Amino acid sequence: MTKAIMIQGAGSNVGKSMLVAGIARACVRRGLSVAPFKPQNMSNNAAVTTDGGEIGRAQALQALACGLEPIVDMNPVLLKPESEVGAQVVVHGKRFATMKARDYGKQKEKLLPAVLDSFYRMSAAHDLIIIEGAGSPAEVNLRAGDIANMGFASAANVPVVLIGDIDRGGVIAQLVGTHAVLPADDRALIRGFGINKFRGDPTLFADGMTIIEDATGWTPLGIVPWFADAWKLPAEDVMDVTSRKGGPIKIAVPRLNRIANFDDLDPLSATPEVSVEIIEAGRPLPGDADLILIPGSKSTIADLAHFRAQGWDIDLAAHMRRGGRVLGICGGYQMLGQKIIDDDGIEGAPSRVDGLGLLDITTVMKPQKRLARSTSTYLPTGDQVTGYEIHIGETSGPDCDRAWLSLDGRGEGAASPDGKIMGCYLHGLFTADQFRAAFLAQLGAPLPVINYAQGVEDTLDQLATHLETHMDIDQLLNLAGTVG
Repeated sequence: MTKAIMIQGAGSNVGKSMLVAGIARACVRRGLSVAPFKPQNMSNNAAVTTDGGEIGRAQALQALACGLEPIVDMNPVLLKPESEVGAQVVVHGKRFATMKARDYGKQKEKLLPAVLDSFYRMSAAHDLIIIEGAGSPAEVNLRAGDIANMGFASAANVPVVLIGDIDRGGVIAQLVGTHAVLPADDRALIRGFGINKFRGDPTLFADGMTIIEDATGWTPLGIVPWFADAWKLPAEDVMDVTSRKGGPIKIAVPRLNRIANFDDLDPLSATPEVSVEIIEAGRPLPGDADLILIPGSKSTIADLAHFRAQGWDIDLAAHMRRGGRVLGICGGYQMLGQKIIDDDGIEGAPSRVDGLGLLDITTVMKPQKRLARSTSTYLPTGDQVTGYEIHIGETSGPDCDRAWLSLDGRGEGAASPDGKIMGCYLHGLFTADQFRAAFLAQLGAPLPVINYAQGVEDTLDQLATHLETHMDIDQLLNLAGTVG
């Protein structure tokens, strides 16, 4: 008999993704077969699944917490923002359409059957499904046609636990206010509540818990203190991408407007000898960086214009004159070339733009997206690198003759004649410990090999223990409802 519980937030970024991962790991340690589920996600940080699609990166981490490989049913609808008003809509792992927000609002209810199909397939295979909401159910102006929060919970008849974020203040108003604005049927689905990101002595908020319980009738599940090691887990949201002070090797990363698949930065941030500095718009690229890493982008041409608008192209040229190194991944790789050709208007209006001119390559945008999990070889050392491709566009040119990866029997990537400028389409390559150490050794002294994957596993275990200490997991399981 499968059970399910949905974790919703009283606001955005209350820590739902991390809580689902930690609760899932805690329940796995109780001997349950657990799977994550998020009806609708909005993120440009995607993961490629074993069944050849893409889902939100957070659901891939939650799958890892459950001891599962990620599959598209874990996140049946993924919205990937391409502009301030529009996004690519991915359904069951494949591109469905590109829509403006207003148009999607009118169409999303039609996706509910696809969402429920995924949910029931997941439910048939596991003991417990832990569901993550999106944003907040208090946004009652978006309730019509909702598939992300109460619309899904109501359709699937799943009980809800509401989480408040005390770190941003006003947590009593967050929770009691949500209770006040919800229609009665939705309100009845919420069975419990919890407080996340508490700093200091949790007993000081005991009266606050009583006030919330008395005002709502919901079961209190605990006060979760701030989890200091959260940064060691792959970031889901672009707002979670922050600088990380480490050792003497300095890697500067310009924050692009549509930065995508930025999980490439996580293993670097976890390396003690490395300092990762995220460069915000309006700031120059630092003159003392050992490496400028240009990350992936959901809108390469628009982000290239943004890059130039900050004067980063000038800073990059100065970096090269000082003998610095440059690495472009995916969209960043495309930007390094001579030209980007988008005659079909894949990213907007048809256009041809000059790249940064640091690699002798040209990229032609194509409508077909490449999605693949791939194992490659780092040619200078023979180290194995496992990662994934998720991009549109085909890149060719003389510098591709200096490919530095062998991927599925073909050369991948390009390099300048002196090897200081490199690019490739393979995401996730820095999770490979031997490769990461070899690559970073080019920037300074040889580094010890750190087991990044084990570090993530250890942090998930620590998170589960943290939640078991401060949250009533058994009561949460009692609140879970039977599926079907």
